[in-house]
Amino acid sequence: MNLKDIPFAQRQRLAYIDFVLLFKGHLTRQDLINRFEVGLSAGTRDFNLYKELAPSNIHYDTRLKQYFQTPGFKPLFAHDAKKTLAKLAADISDGFDAIGELSFPVEAPSQLNVPDIFVVARIIQAILNGRAVKVIYTSLSSGSAAREIVPHSIIDNGLRWHVRGFDRKTQTFRDFVLTRLSSVTLLDKAPQPNEEQSEDHQWQRQMPIKLVPHPHNVKHPTAIELDYGMQNGALELNVRAALAGYLLRRWNVDCTENASLRGGEYQLWLENQQSLYGAENLAIAPGYKHQ
Repeated sequence: MNLKDIPFAQRQRLAYIDFVLLFKGHLTRQDLINRFEVGLSAGTRDFNLYKELAPSNIHYDTRLKQYFQTPGFKPLFAHDAKKTLAKLAADISDGFDAIGELSFPVEAPSQLNVPDIFVVARIIQAILNGRAVKVIYTSLSSGSAAREIVPHSIIDNGLRWHVRGFDRKTQTFRDFVLTRLSSVTLLDKAPQPNEEQSEDHQWQRQMPIKLVPHPHNVKHPTAIELDYGMQNGALELNVRAALAGYLLRRWNVDCTENASLRGGEYQLWLENQQSLYGAENLAIAPGYKHQ
């Protein structure tokens, strides 16, 4: 049977099954019913049809009453990596972009590269199911090597996608560039308590940041106040310590004590540098010097 011959609404449900199997690894018939508000018999037909179209993709565990991804899983639909990451960031997980019939007049500057969709899928499976992964990671300092990480979040820093998690090699929480990961394998052994997100203090810590129009580089500060929705001439944010450097670099915020950076690209100044004390990734923040 050709996918194009299937009614659109049912293709949406099949795309959802495919999407969840790829990124989570398992789902139940009730998940489908709750998502699309269809009846029990319709949900059963959808799973039967999916199994007919892709018999090597799905396995039903009668004890757990769940459908699972098989080792030989190959997506029935084409899931675009950029769209998928954007959907996941916005908590949209319906697989509708796989249908190929919906498009939106929205463009964004390209990132350096697009991560491999199967690498993304394995990492997300690990996060959702509380698992560690074994990967080959290529770093600038040490080249390619195997390592084990316990991922807990995926981050868009504006240029690259990162995965943050516990690195068993260094025994620290770190960020890894997604495009530098390869050969991702899910591990069975559950993470230790010290490897869980709750122990990532840089992730858990919220830092107050106060941004104002740059006092030397901006001739008409009202324009910047409008750009950033400032109140009383300032934008006050709470950001994770682990992400502060990314935000400050992405927005080209002058982080010097006396607003000494010159150039039209520096339209914002960080007015409360002291609040950043203890954040670990500030080497990339423009002009910031550790106290």
